[in-house]
Amino acid sequence: MPFVLADTRVQIADFLSALITVYSIIIIAYIFSQLFFGFGGRVPYARWSSALLGFLRDVSEPYLSIFRRFIPPIGPLDLSPMVALFVLYIVGGIVVEAIRP
Repeated sequence: MPFVLADTRVQIADFLSALITVYSIIIIAYIFSQLFFGFGGRVPYARWSSALLGFLRDVSEPYLSIFRRFIPPIGPLDLSPMVALFVLYIVGGIVVEAIRP
């Protein structure tokens, strides 16, 4: 019985680690899309691109807005996404290691 419990904890920790990695990739994709639009890039209107950009915004903004309240942009440079990713990796690593036996 303890082996089954330990195996389940490892699987949960691995799943959480993968979830943190995927969320980090989504945040990075959102940051790059905002940089692209910030430099004047335009995506031709298409339903798939609008849906993709809306998904990235809807998933990333709730987490990033927490850090944007405390870290104002310095001119055109917004450091809050870097701090948000750093906090996500640190807290996520601590939680994953706490779960893993």
